[in-house]
Amino acid sequence: MKLNYIIFGIAAMFCLSEAAIAQEHRFDPPWNTPPESALQFTVPGVDNVPDLFGDINDPQLVVFFAGNQFMCIDDLIAAFKKAYPQYQRVFAETLPPGILARQIETGSIVIGNLRITLKPDVYTAGKNRIDQTPEWFSQTALYARNKLAILVQKGNPKKVKGLKDLGSKDLRISMPNPDFEGIGKRIEEAYVKAGGEQLKTAVMKTKVKDQSTYLTQIHHRQSPMRILYNQSDAAPVWYSEAYYQKMINHPVEMIEIPEKENIHAQYIAGELKNAPHPQAAKDFMKFLVSAEANAVYKKYGFDLP
Repeated sequence: MKLNYIIFGIAAMFCLSEAAIAQEHRFDPPWNTPPESALQFTVPGVDNVPDLFGDINDPQLVVFFAGNQFMCIDDLIAAFKKAYPQYQRVFAETLPPGILARQIETGSIVIGNLRITLKPDVYTAGKNRIDQTPEWFSQTALYARNKLAILVQKGNPKKVKGLKDLGSKDLRISMPNPDFEGIGKRIEEAYVKAGGEQLKTAVMKTKVKDQSTYLTQIHHRQSPMRILYNQSDAAPVWYSEAYYQKMINHPVEMIEIPEKENIHAQYIAGELKNAPHPQAAKDFMKFLVSAEANAVYKKYGFDLP
């Protein structure tokens, strides 16, 4: 009888352990729908590459998107293939725009054990980033806009009302690192608008030092996950990112930021002068400002040009 209790206890501990492990990954990306394949092998927390999309072998079009647009990719590429059926092998990346710029400059990137040397036909980013390298592009176009919001846990347990609250000592913040992501600098601008340099210093220096502000490297993945797994209490993000987390029914809330404290982003697409697929690049640039593309961006909470 005693042995049975021991065996039952061990089995119960194992089940609880397994449940805890599974629970740790219940909100993990990819949040998009993966491509069709006879073999699907995505293991959350182990083998999972949510910011690489489509056909990496012999693509007919390669697009480097600013990472916060990952939610648009499924619908966007499907609509492009329908409008231009001659292009069926499309590869896209949705890494932070600063990382993508470095990838363009150096000619490659390594993620885990994977080395990618594909050159983009089109690169999209915020206007400030595009303006840094005008010599790269044969043409550019504005195709979407955005603004900031604050992502919090369902029910807003910390009662966050706005940006000023993010300076509170007892509030855990997930904040994009300005050294890696352009949104970080834009959020800093919003801090100054909402609470002056004092608020910016509190969030970006004092709270970083005491580790109540966590600086991300890829905020469009890390910030939602930190909120979902109760590692952070609040995260300033693009409005479309909070909108999407609610759209897919994750247990979050969105705190809107008033216009007088908010900032606005312009997303610019650039056709690379040395695009490997020049006609595909031109066709995609034309598509990106079309009514079909506008409808996709509007669906996911972006503002139109």
